[in-house]
Formats: sequence, structure tokens, C-alpha cells
Amino acid sequence: MAQSLAGKRILLIVGGGVAAYKSLDLVRRLRERGAGVSVVMTAAAKEFVTPLSFVSLTNAPVYDDLFSPTDEQEMGHIQLSRAADLIVVAPATAHLLARAAQGLCDDLATTLLLATDKRALYAPSMNVRMWAHPATQRNLARLHGDGAWFVGPNSGEMACGEFGPGRMAEPLEIVAAVEAALAQGADLPPVADLLCITTAASLAGRHVVVTSGPTHEAIDPVRFIANRSSGKQGHAVAQAAARAGARVTLISGPVTLPDPPGCRTIHVESAQEMLAATMAALPADAFIGVAAVADWRVAVAPQKIKKDDAAGAPALALVENPDILATVARAPGRPQIVVGFAAETQNVVAHARDKLLRKGCDLVVANDVGEGSGVFGGDSNVAHLVTREAIDTLPKMSKAALADRIVAFIAGSFSSARGENA
Repeated sequence: MAQSLAGKRILLIVGGGVAAYKSLDLVRRLRERGAGVSVVMTAAAKEFVTPLSFVSLTNAPVYDDLFSPTDEQEMGHIQLSRAADLIVVAPATAHLLARAAQGLCDDLATTLLLATDKRALYAPSMNVRMWAHPATQRNLARLHGDGAWFVGPNSGEMACGEFGPGRMAEPLEIVAAVEAALAQGADLPPVADLLCITTAASLAGRHVVVTSGPTHEAIDPVRFIANRSSGKQGHAVAQAAARAGARVTLISGPVTLPDPPGCRTIHVESAQEMLAATMAALPADAFIGVAAVADWRVAVAPQKIKKDDAAGAPALALVENPDILATVARAPGRPQIVVGFAAETQNVVAHARDKLLRKGCDLVVANDVGEGSGVFGGDSNVAHLVTREAIDTLPKMSKAALADRIVAFIAGSFSSARGENA
């Protein structure tokens, strides 16, 4: 078998669920591909599988004690978290996800998740009702906003006899997710950058309006034209602004993402609906137009257009959509900071600078969404922050990290304005 993970070090955290038995096969599959695996078990995990089973598969000790006098003599929880190329949590139970989302560190597993400089890959496993519960979905949104990856859960019959989503992904599915995560790069931003963002990005008392996702423009009652935007970047920006203390109004096109916690979310379909919702949400201190708004809409047919082989394909009459970004930037009582996005396939920076000047923005976040970029629907981004004065080209980072950079820019702009007016 190809050694696709040769030299990689995986830290596997095993939570306390019936699916823990699958983690034994996961270890075997990772080892087959050349990965080194260290295993940490929660107390509940040992009720389902034994540490000895993992010792036999890894030829290494299993860790389970935060207060081990031998392991912790050299700050073992720090060393374990930093030595790994990726942390995998499988099974990730509802309880373990909740503690991780809240930043609790009351055992070795959760302490490792807080002490790491790597993103974690979670393989959720729980009862279908636990998975669907709003509390679990809030925790997932929080972890996703913090940069975590997820694989699964799958749908199927549960150990409890119920049927639905909640089954842990199969070991080979998790292995594929591990390979994809390592290919993207699992490092969190440097501590210095995080501290800069944390201290600078205070938006307490500010109102921030964010648009996110695509728009769907109807052709007839059953068809529409759209684009590939997933809304991941816009939702991450909204959540980052909320974490920084802002009152956030998120205007979202059709996406499959949960509403970010701490935000007022308004759901729309078309560009015209998005413009109306945006203008109704003003006044605001900052506007961040992340949505991929369709430039054109169709003159909608009142009934479903029927296929006519003799007549051939119907001609669609296109009408230009309103320019939401330019409208907000030129509105009476304009927000103090207006940020736009430019998704380009060529001449990325040049097109972004042109957009900045034409539409009257303070910042344009430009990225290359050409074939092979992986931006649409992906979890990472490579962006250029374009202002009238400078171009800041950022390294590849998670969409959550980029959202924090954008929020830091906005907070810094407000701080500069206060200094000038002092």
C-alpha cells in the first residue's frame, strides 16, 4: 500500500462512545499508510475499548492521565499536542464536542485540544436526536468558526435502534479526511498573530452588517441560476465580528450552513431581496459584502418553461442586478468602513484595485477562485487585502483566520479614526 502519510504524526483522541471500536481499525489504516499514531483516551472511552488494544496496534503507550507524575514531568500535554501534525478526535461525542467548544480543559483530551497549535479533525458520533439538538449544532458552529474540520457523521441505524445521522464516519473516510487536511495545512496562525487579533479586534458597541453566500435568480417557478459560493467565508466573518463584540446582522443567501451564534441572521434568495434587507439593516458602523451576488437576473417566466424539441433551447432575457456594494458605499449615512470581496480568475490584484476605486470601498479582499484553487466550498483561502494605500498579500490560511484578519483591519480603522479625532 502507498505510504501516503509517511512521516506524519497523528494524535488520536478517542471519546467515550460505542463507535470507539472503529478507532482500532482507524489506527491500523493510518499505520498502513506510514503515519505514526499516539492515542489519548478519555475515561469514558475505556468503558468501551481497552488501552491495551491500542498499545498492541501502535506499539506505543496510551495516554489518559492529565496528572501523570511521569508524563507531566516534562509538561507532557504540551509536548503531545505540539509533536503532532494533526489531532483527530474519533469518536467525537456530544459531550466531548461541547467541552471543546467551550474551551474547557478538565482532562488530558480537552487540555490537548486547547494547548495545540494545530487544527483538529472531528469525527462526530452520537444519537440522532443528540446530533440534531440546537446545543450540539451551536457547538459545531463554534468549533467550525475556530477552524476545526469535520468528517461525517453518516446516516444509518444506531446502536440504540434509531435511524438517522449520527453514525461515526468509517475509518477509510476518516483517513481520506486526514490526507486532505494535511494537504491543506493544519497549522493555526502564529501566537503573535492571534494575540494581535485578540487585542486589536474590539468592536464592542459597533453594528456590523455582513452579506454571505450566493444569490439564486429564478428562471421560472422551478429553476434558477446561481454560483458556487458556499457562504463559509461570509459566515466566518460574521462570527468573527460577533466574537469581537459587535452587534452583527448577517444577510445570508441560500446556504447549507447553520446560522452563526451571536448574530441576527436574515435569509434571502435573490439579489433584489439581499439589497432590500441590507438597506433595511442600516445604519451600521461597518458593512462587509462577502456575498457572491449574481450580476444578472432573468426575466422570470410565470410558468415552468417546457422543453420544446422543435423550437430548441429557450432564449433567456437577462436584466442587470443592483450593485449592493456600490449602493451601500454611496448611500446617505454611509457606514464608516465598507469592505468588498473580489473573486477573480485572473489579474486578481488589478481587478480588485479597480473595484475598490469604482465602488468607493475602503478595503477589497481579493482571491483567486480559478480552477484548482479550492476556494469555493473549501475551508481555506489565499487573499490579498487591497486598500488605496497598500496591498497586503496573506499566506494560505483558514477562512476563520482570514475572517479574524478582516475584523482586525476594521477595528484598527476605527481606532485610527478615534486617534485622528482626539
